Amino acid sequence: MSLKNTYTRLKQLALIMVFLHFGLNVYGQEISVHDDVQVYFNEARTFGNRNQIDLALTTLDKAASLAEENKDVKSLIDSYHMFALLYLKLDKVNTTKFYWDRAKVLLKDIEYPYGDAIYKYIEAILLFKENQNFQAIFMLNEARQLNNDRNFFNNILLVEGNIYLNLEKYESASKNFNSLVVNTDVYEKDYLATRANIGLAQTNIRLNNLEEASKFAESALKLAKENEFFKEIIESNELLAQSYEGLNRYKDALASTRNLYEAKDSLFTLEKIKIETKTADEIHSENMANEVKRQDKRIEELSKSANRSEITAILTSAFLIIISLLAVSLYRNNQIKLKTNDLLHTKNSELQAARDAAVNAMEAKTNFLSTVSHELRTPLYAVTGLTHLLLEENPSDNQKEHLKALKFSGDYLLNFINDILHINKIDADKLEPLNIEFNLKKVLKEVIDSLQQSAKENNTEIILDYDDNIPSHLMSDPLKLSQIFMNLVGNALKFTKNGEVKVIAQMVHKEDEDVTLYFEVLDNGIGISKEQQQKIFDGFEQGSIQINREYGGTGLGLTIVKSLLGLFNSQIKLESDLGKGSSFFFELKLKSKDSIVDDIPFEITQKDYAFKGLHLMIVEDNKINQVITKKMLSKKDITSDIASNGMEAIDLAKNNDYDAILMDIHMPGISGEEATIEIRKFDKITPIIALTAISLDDSLESFYAAGCNDVVTKPFKPEVFYQKIGENIFENSLNGTPKV
Repeated sequence: MSLKNTYTRLKQLALIMVFLHFGLNVYGQEISVHDDVQVYFNEARTFGNRNQIDLALTTLDKAASLAEENKDVKSLIDSYHMFALLYLKLDKVNTTKFYWDRAKVLLKDIEYPYGDAIYKYIEAILLFKENQNFQAIFMLNEARQLNNDRNFFNNILLVEGNIYLNLEKYESASKNFNSLVVNTDVYEKDYLATRANIGLAQTNIRLNNLEEASKFAESALKLAKENEFFKEIIESNELLAQSYEGLNRYKDALASTRNLYEAKDSLFTLEKIKIETKTADEIHSENMANEVKRQDKRIEELSKSANRSEITAILTSAFLIIISLLAVSLYRNNQIKLKTNDLLHTKNSELQAARDAAVNAMEAKTNFLSTVSHELRTPLYAVTGLTHLLLEENPSDNQKEHLKALKFSGDYLLNFINDILHINKIDADKLEPLNIEFNLKKVLKEVIDSLQQSAKENNTEIILDYDDNIPSHLMSDPLKLSQIFMNLVGNALKFTKNGEVKVIAQMVHKEDEDVTLYFEVLDNGIGISKEQQQKIFDGFEQGSIQINREYGGTGLGLTIVKSLLGLFNSQIKLESDLGKGSSFFFELKLKSKDSIVDDIPFEITQKDYAFKGLHLMIVEDNKINQVITKKMLSKKDITSDIASNGMEAIDLAKNNDYDAILMDIHMPGISGEEATIEIRKFDKITPIIALTAISLDDSLESFYAAGCNDVVTKPFKPEVFYQKIGENIFENSLNGTPKV
């Protein structure tokens, strides 16, 4: 072997760099290849498509050794080409070119059209990586003319489709990909179909056909999972997350994002990178070492012929090769460090992106549910208001029974809407616990009394086991605690028939004003399996589809309990056995009333006000709500005018004197806040009460800042409605200058 060829190899060895990865498209062999070599090629193809590069390289090295041993030049050329594509998958472009050039040297001395075709195919991929798209297409056409192997032709179609996609020639790209979705390839049928579905998903995303894109991505993911195509699993999940987000399917988008990072964590690990890099370098170094051995053998032959000048050249080249191998070893260690740093940096960026995507999806979900809950409150106001009015008009016994059922349904729907709003407020950090005085035993008894009817229907007894050592006056949020126990006891009653539900409250520890209490809700109902206990606190989960169908409900109760206890820095725990019952328990740290100044009244004192003769303005855009509110006022001998929008309200306020204004906030045109601001410019005295179906994003502070005296949320209890009107007219009116 000449000195010139040796230096050429050394030059190629020194040009190692990291480049963009590309999917490995390996290929079949011609009849001349030995059967054992073909077996190795098939195994290497399978490992390569599954991204098990270390196993693919090891298997391919066996094929190359066998081909060299059998002096099968064509198989050796195929081995070099497959090495080139595998190293390209590892981003080792220069190592790819090393094997690509070795194949080229052998092709010069043999007539092998298939090998020439693969050589041009690899050249087209390298051109594509350098963004030389048109030259890449030209080279693929040349390769296509040299061989008609079906597998080779299919891989050309796939690469060509990706080039068209890069050139934004979407019609041509779709044509190529569609021809591969259903193919009869002997070697890579499923792999080609997977890549084709991914290509079609990418194409449809760029064309904003997101529904179609999601379908192709789902097909790709299914095939990838069935065949363990790890990189394709990642790409499919990326495309699904992108498509679902565009279709506002945020829950599905989050699930795909989680699957994506789970797949990445299993594929791109430091240990895997080290193994792949070590295997690749060992095989490449072994090939270089074999070259050194061949040079030594040549030296021995030349020494016998006394050709000392050529011996000197060979010794020099062999020495340089050894030095190069040492340099490669040092370079390899450095590359591993660089690769590790790059991986950590990439992971940090991916985690940041995932967090941002999750936050955006959560905000979208929160805004959606907030809007829905607000829109539902408005018609619900009509249901509850009309029911109240009808109940006060001396209905017959039969009518009264129906009206009470209607009122119960309205209250149930309102509670459901409130549940959704509570969860969203907690998720959005917009809900904080109060700190007021309350009597715990009274709260628990009220909860139990309100659920006695449900208990009676299931022939179940509710028992309160209350520790009398608990201080009678505690400081916390009785409303949220009541909601916690309503959900826990209600949940226990739902799944307990002909049994009992026990509510336990015990004092664990007391030191000065600090009190630690233990609570437990125990039942002997159907119980919960171990598998379902892990997700029973997730939203809309009820253990199983069968349980959901039999017992009904939304599955939000325990989610609310978990979220509300989180506000108190507490955690719900569960013990349960199927067929024996369940126990939900937790601890709370509260403060006793004894050492805290009593500056917050426990209950609002109800007063009777002389409403007769009052004249109010109702600002409301909904016709039904206008009628209901006006009639509720007339029940107390209060007259009223109606304004259907903010501008009418401003005009009426300028030209009339009112004892109070009931202001809807959400209206077409100018909002209630804007109307209030305008009215306050000429009227500082008249009380303005915001009467609104408040949503998650509504700010009470903004209502007061605009000039409102108070806020009543729809739907409301009539007694609260009248109480607020009386307070603001007779007690809390603004003092200021009269109307101008």
